[in-house]
Amino acid sequence: MEHSLRTRKLYIAVKRHWQLYLLIAPVLVYFLIFHYLPMYGVQIAFKDFIGTKGIWGSPWVGWKHFERFFDSFFFWRLLKNTIGISLYELAVGFPIPIVLALMINEVRSSPFRRFVQTVTYAPHFLSTVVLVGMVVIFLSPTTGIVNQAIEAFGGQPTYFMTEPDWFKSIYVFSGVWQQMGWSSIIYLAALSGIDPQLHEAARVDGASRLRRIWHINLPGIRPTIVILLILNVGSVMGVGFEKVFLMQNSLNMEASDVISTYVYRSGILGSQYSFASAVGLFNSVVNFMLLVMVNRMARRLNQTSLW
Repeated sequence: MEHSLRTRKLYIAVKRHWQLYLLIAPVLVYFLIFHYLPMYGVQIAFKDFIGTKGIWGSPWVGWKHFERFFDSFFFWRLLKNTIGISLYELAVGFPIPIVLALMINEVRSSPFRRFVQTVTYAPHFLSTVVLVGMVVIFLSPTTGIVNQAIEAFGGQPTYFMTEPDWFKSIYVFSGVWQQMGWSSIIYLAALSGIDPQLHEAARVDGASRLRRIWHINLPGIRPTIVILLILNVGSVMGVGFEKVFLMQNSLNMEASDVISTYVYRSGILGSQYSFASAVGLFNSVVNFMLLVMVNRMARRLNQTSLW
């Protein structure tokens, strides 16, 4: 009885708002065709894939490829590098756009504000290949501007791109430089929605600019911060492949080898499709679990969540 009542309510809602359902239909179709149907191929992580037999005809092997990955020499190195880079990026790259947005929001000169926004947004439009090329040129031990500055102060040139200790910092700070302006846009949009009367009342009460930022601006954009933090934590295991791969070389492999590059080496170069699928599936499952956990924590602590 209850089920039929619910179905009837759904039918009435669809009939009443059919224009809205029609608008969202192409998006649903897109996700079904390009994001859900291809997932049937995930089953090769539990099979020994044989090209001539195809995905359905290959024999099942259970958890064999997962156990091989967990027992492999590379497992802990990959986990350490992947999580290390992601947490480093989260700790440095997440708060900087917030600070930048708060600073831009306080600028009263429109020309200077547009200049700062243009300068900070511009790196976002560089391709990853160009960005890594610029980083390599800047950090060159012979002609790079960074090493020339070090030598000018009496120091010795450093081979930044070949030393494992420098890899994570170069990866994170080059990403911050590229994305901080673009990421600050959403916080600026949230700041623009704060009621100006709150600031007027605070000024009348004698609150300084820092006090108003702390007690009005930051609480005003807190839901936005929480949502973006959840999304960032949910992709902790998802270090981007392209940039790491471009910055990677045999000398910094100890620090630059992450799960995505390992999947590429074993799957594409080594033709171990089932094993690579198992590694990639493990990565995705951990990401999904982190997203659910952080979302639940945020909902309990702050009443703000993705769902």
